[in-house]
Parts: sequence; C-alpha cells; structure tokens
Amino acid sequence: MSTTTRFEIVPVAGALGAEIHGVHLSENLDDTLISDIRQALLDHLVIFFRDQELSPEQHLAFAQRFGELDDHDFVKGLPDYPHILHLVKEADETGINFGGTWHSDVTYQEAPALGSILYALDVPPVGGDTLFANQFLAYETLSDGMKELLDGLMCIHSAKGIFGLDSYADKKFKHMAVEPSEKADEEVEHPVVRTHPESGRKGLFVNRNFSTRFKGMTPEESAPLMNYLFEHSKREAFTCRFRWEKGSIAFWDNRSVMHFALNDYPGYRREMHRVTIAGDRPF
Repeated sequence: MSTTTRFEIVPVAGALGAEIHGVHLSENLDDTLISDIRQALLDHLVIFFRDQELSPEQHLAFAQRFGELDDHDFVKGLPDYPHILHLVKEADETGINFGGTWHSDVTYQEAPALGSILYALDVPPVGGDTLFANQFLAYETLSDGMKELLDGLMCIHSAKGIFGLDSYADKKFKHMAVEPSEKADEEVEHPVVRTHPESGRKGLFVNRNFSTRFKGMTPEESAPLMNYLFEHSKREAFTCRFRWEKGSIAFWDNRSVMHFALNDYPGYRREMHRVTIAGDRPF
C-alpha cells in the first residue's frame, strides 16, 4: 500500500495491478492529479477504481486527459458518442464473448492503442472477471539466448482472423455493432520485443488474436516459437484478476499488458462502456 498526497494506491497482485482509492473521476481533476494517476498507471500497468458514477461525457473527458481518442475499425461506437464502445452480452446470448481470449488491443493498427478505460454498467453476480498479464515480466523472465533471438525480430499483425469477412461471419453479437470488413486483411509489422515509450522497459508484443507470423517466415515456420510465446506470456505468475462491480473502472496500459475477459456467466448480463486512447508506433 502506498499513498500520494491525493489518493491511496493498493496493489492487487505481485505482478501488476492496483486499486486507486480517494478519487472521483466524474470531477474536474487538476493537472497534478492526472499526472499522479498516469504515474500510477506506469508503475502498476493496470489501475482500478471502485464506486464511480460517470456520464458518457465525463467518461470521455477523463480519457481525453491522457491523449487523443481512438475509434475501433470494426466495432461502431454509441450513436451519440462514437468514441464509446458498447460492450454487452445479454443474458440469453450463448457462445463467444467480446475480448474472450488473451490479447492486446488493435495491434493490427500502425499505431496501436496507448490504453483503454473500461467502465462497468451491469455485471453478473458471479463470473465475468478480467485477467491482465504483465508483458515486461514475460520478456524479462526469458533466457538470455531467447532474448537475443527475439530482439530485432519483427512480427506481422492482422485483424483477418478476428474481424475478416470469412472467419467472423458467424460470430454475431446481439446488441453490438460489429462490422467485419475487407480492411481486416491488411497487415502491419511490429517488433516482437517492444520498448515502452515512457518507461523504457522492454516487453513482449505478440498476441494470439492478431500476430500471424514472423517477418520473412511462413506461418508454419513461425508457429512453434510463436505458440511458445503465446503460452509463456500468460503464465499465472505474470497476472492479476479483477472482480467487477457496478461502477468499477479498469484503466490498462495496452503497450505493456495483455488482457482476457472471462466468459463464465451463462444466463447473466454484462454491460460495459469502453473508451480507447490512441497510441504511437511501437519501436
């Protein structure tokens, strides 16, 4: 547990994650407080707030204190608030949920997101937790030989497997405006080991949703090492788990964290609003 002059920080796990107490995000927060929150994010990689009440305007205003906002390429936002994604799984929906695999967001973009701020409107009485994994630890725990192999290696990312016309055509959500597109076939390359632009730490930057192969290799040639990295990056020792309550908020650093929304609440409703902050080109 630690404190600033303005709020209390309570870590939730050894690997990453902390709850922030004593801040109401609906208020007009001064620059010093925003700076302290940003530092807490850099220190803990994902930060959580409880018992918040945010209007869409307040949600957007808070997110804009950390950078420009980013629209999703394949999921439309709310009609009156296009920067807010409405993530909902109704009680009578079966099958997949949105975000139900280990991933970093939108790494198929030239400049993937800095992070996202997810706000809980309706949560099941049990289940629906979100897991987060520290990708700095994932890299730092590799052998020196593996680090030498990965440093400088590039990976191809694409949204085709998730949002492409063929692979996503049968995965519809009842009240989410998911729009598969040929745009998902586009490819971009990013380093397998990313240097964080603010902290300077190195972390793994591959994920099963969007990483398709290593540059200069076929998918078949890439698969053994890539599958190893996918499994290694989500080891329990690198993770924390967040139990949602109505009014909870999670703010994660997409540059250093993967996340996984559990799909273990059949017969119950789960509704969230997500605002994403634009990032920069990985290096």
